[in-house]
Amino acid sequence: MRKGDSVYLVWTVPAETTDRLAVRRLGPTRICRSLDAAMGECANPVGEVAAPQLPGTTSQQGKSADKMQAHYTDVLPRGLLVENPGAQIAYAIAVLNGNGRSAGISNTAQVPAIAALPAPLDFRAQVTAEGVVLSWAGIVHGAETPGLRNTYRVYRRPDGGNSDAVAGELPVDAASATELVDHSFEWEKTYLYRATVVTLIHEEGKPDAEFESDDTPAVRVLAHDVFPPAMPSGLQAVFSGAGQQLFIDLIWAPDTDGDLAGYNIFRHEAGAEPEKINAETVKTPAFRDMNVFSGKNYFYSVSAVDVRGNESARSQETSEAVP
Repeated sequence: MRKGDSVYLVWTVPAETTDRLAVRRLGPTRICRSLDAAMGECANPVGEVAAPQLPGTTSQQGKSADKMQAHYTDVLPRGLLVENPGAQIAYAIAVLNGNGRSAGISNTAQVPAIAALPAPLDFRAQVTAEGVVLSWAGIVHGAETPGLRNTYRVYRRPDGGNSDAVAGELPVDAASATELVDHSFEWEKTYLYRATVVTLIHEEGKPDAEFESDDTPAVRVLAHDVFPPAMPSGLQAVFSGAGQQLFIDLIWAPDTDGDLAGYNIFRHEAGAEPEKINAETVKTPAFRDMNVFSGKNYFYSVSAVDVRGNESARSQETSEAVP
C-alpha cells in the first residue's frame, strides 16, 4: 500500500523449505524495487529485514503453528516519481535461509509512480447546529494531467476505535479554502477527524486505481449538542365551548428538526408571567387547554424541545378570550 511517498510492504514469512520441510533457521529478507514489472531477480536490494524469530512447531509434520507476517516501509526517492498515469513501481522480496541461499523472489506487487500531492493545511473542525464543519486551506497544484483526478477525502474515527468512515469528499480545484459538513455522526460522542488528498488514476481497459497523500494531523471533536430546535411558528388559538365544557385549541406549524422530542406550552393573563401548562412534553403540534374560565383573556406561546433537553425560544404570542 502506498501513502504519500511511503510504501508499506507486508508478507508471510516462509514456514517450509522447497523440499516441504519445516524451516528451522532463516536469514535476512531482501527488499527488491524496480521500474520493470517483470522483475527477474533482486540484483540491487533497496533494504533488508533481519531474520525473524521463528515460532515453535506443534504439528506432526513440523509445520509452524501460525503464519507469521513481516513488514517493511520504503520511502520513494523523488527521482523515481513521474507524471505518467501508467507508470508503476514494482516490489518483491527475497527470503534467504541461514546459509544465505534463496529460492528466488516472491510475487511482485505494484504501486503508482505518480508524485503525491501534499496534505491539506490548517485542517479544522467546528461543531454547529447543522453538523461538524470541517475546513482547510486548499492546496496549490497545476493543471490536472489527463488520466489523473484529485479529491479531498475526510475520515472520521470514534475516539478509541480502530475503524475509519469517510465523512465526505470534495474535488480539488483552484479554491484557496474549502469546507464540508459532516451530518452522519452521532451526538455526544468524541471523534477524530483527518483529511488527505486522493489521486485517482484512470487507464482505458483497467480498473481505476488510487492512492492517498499523507494525512493532516488528527483533530479531536466532542459532538456535544447545545443547539436548540427551531422556534415554533404559526401559533393560533381558537375558543370553543358554547353549550359544552370550555376549552381553547392551539395549533402551530410542525417543527422539522430530526431530533425533536416535542413542545412545551406557556400561558399567562395580562400583566402576569408566562407559565408552562403541560405536564408532559407535547408530541404533536396541537394542544387543548381545558383549564379556562369565562371572562378571561389568555396569552399563549410554544417552545420546541429536542431529545437532549435543548429548548428553543418561545414562539410569538397569540391570545384568545373566553366569553
